[in-house]
Amino acid sequence: MRFEPLRFEHLRQMAEIEKEAFDMPWTENMFIPELNCEDATYIVGTRGDEVICYGGFHTVLDEAHITNIAVKKGERGRGIGKFLMATLLAKAREKGVKHVTLEVKTTNLPAISMYEGFGFKAAGIRKRYYNNMYDALVMWLDV
Repeated sequence: MRFEPLRFEHLRQMAEIEKEAFDMPWTENMFIPELNCEDATYIVGTRGDEVICYGGFHTVLDEAHITNIAVKKGERGRGIGKFLMATLLAKAREKGVKHVTLEVKTTNLPAISMYEGFGFKAAGIRKRYYNNMYDALVMWLDV
């Protein structure tokens, strides 16, 4: 698997992974503006022409907000998410980021555990953030 910058041809497969991974998935069209956004950084893990994982963040001053991170269903549990997160954090550091934030569903214990392993700390709860039903844990990391 190799990481590369987000390109238009990745969008269809990313949208399929979104459907597998999230209750309120981004559509292909929702990703299009990310292609040309100066503040957005997205990387895609590919094996040949197949998208295996992707993640991205927006930068505001010295902070990064992780918007999406997902691994294809059949590829989960192999450490790909950790590799992806480490790569995203390295990209954020390259951009001079000092703080990283994200939201994660409070019931997504594997993801929360992974984020904690990188040093993220819980900083609050966003009530009914997902699908107006599920709470989100707000997490922060000082890099």
